[in-house]
Amino acid sequence: MSQFDKLIRRIKKLDKSLRFDELKRVLEYYGYESSNPASGSSHYTFRKAGKPKITIPKHASIKVVYVRAVKAIVEGEENENEES
Repeated sequence: MSQFDKLIRRIKKLDKSLRFDELKRVLEYYGYESSNPASGSSHYTFRKAGKPKITIPKHASIKVVYVRAVKAIVEGEENENEES
C-alpha cells in the first residue's frame, strides 16, 4: 500500500492528527488549486471547476470539520471515477 493510499485511509477514518500539508496534497491530487490567503489570514481556499470551494486554515492542528469536508471530496471523486 502506497503512502498516498495510507493518507486516504487516514482521511476516511477522520484521523485527528492530520496536518494541513497532507490535506493540501490530497486536494491538489484531485485537481483543486489553492490560492494564498489575503494579508494576515491563515485560510487557504481550494477551487476546482464545477465543484464547491473549500477553505482550510493552516494551523498546527486541523479540526475534524475540515477533515470531514476533504473526506466528502475524496469519496465524491472516487464515485465519479467508478462511474466513468
